[in-house]
Amino acid sequence: MRYTLGCSLSYNILSDTTFIFNLEVAKLKSVEILSESLVLTPNLKRDVYTTPDLLNRYLGVNVPMGQFALEYNAEVDLTVHRADPATIQETPIGELPLDILPFLLPSRFVSSDRLTPFAQAEFGALPKGHQRVNQICNWIHDHITYKPGTSDGETTADESLLKRAGVCRDFAHIGTAFCRALGIPARFVSCYAHGLVPSDFHAVFEAYLDGRWWLFDATRQADLDGLVRIGVGRDAAEIAFSTPFGNMQPVNQQVRIQRTDGQGSPMPRTVDAISTEVPAPNAGAA
Repeated sequence: MRYTLGCSLSYNILSDTTFIFNLEVAKLKSVEILSESLVLTPNLKRDVYTTPDLLNRYLGVNVPMGQFALEYNAEVDLTVHRADPATIQETPIGELPLDILPFLLPSRFVSSDRLTPFAQAEFGALPKGHQRVNQICNWIHDHITYKPGTSDGETTADESLLKRAGVCRDFAHIGTAFCRALGIPARFVSCYAHGLVPSDFHAVFEAYLDGRWWLFDATRQADLDGLVRIGVGRDAAEIAFSTPFGNMQPVNQQVRIQRTDGQGSPMPRTVDAISTEVPAPNAGAA
């Protein structure tokens, strides 16, 4: 599946500000980047770093006072792995690769320890496997109202659960928390999302089942097989698309993705289990 995608960001810089961006497509084995460009206005020195394990691409820029804009564009060819959800089982904790274990633990915004009693009572008796995680997503979709403005960058999973409202970030945090509370490794994913209206940076989560990371979107707002990964981490704190250190005001943000291989849009939503990783024999990173 071929996509053109990108984003345009602009800021009013009130004092010298350092930005850390994470908005470039992750260079996974399942994603062929056919073309890519990133333009800064003004054209400032940039520092780049890709994490060796998760392949998150970070861009650092020191911006002086004035106007600042960033334009990112890419054309990619995405290959997804499909499977019958009924065939995918949970991996016993004792059989997990050691690099997966951090995704079982609570993190800044994923308070899985606080949600363990609730998760066990609500989902503990369900048949284990991909279908149980899908039932978690169904519960979140049915019980949490998607409502912009009900949360902010400091809202945790347990706070969103109490409010029974949030946005994609909160839906993903709750799903991640419930999975970890049940002994299922889970991690937060940022992405460009085909089918999302209006187009924006999107957040979903992955659960580690049967030796592979599988995608889940509790919002049900995007095509699960049309998610082009930007970053992955324990929660949103690790992969925010823009982290500024300084005094600035956001002016404009536009995010776009379009399918360009001749297939119409919108596509029928898939019922397959979807993964975009090629699992290594002893790791679950990329």
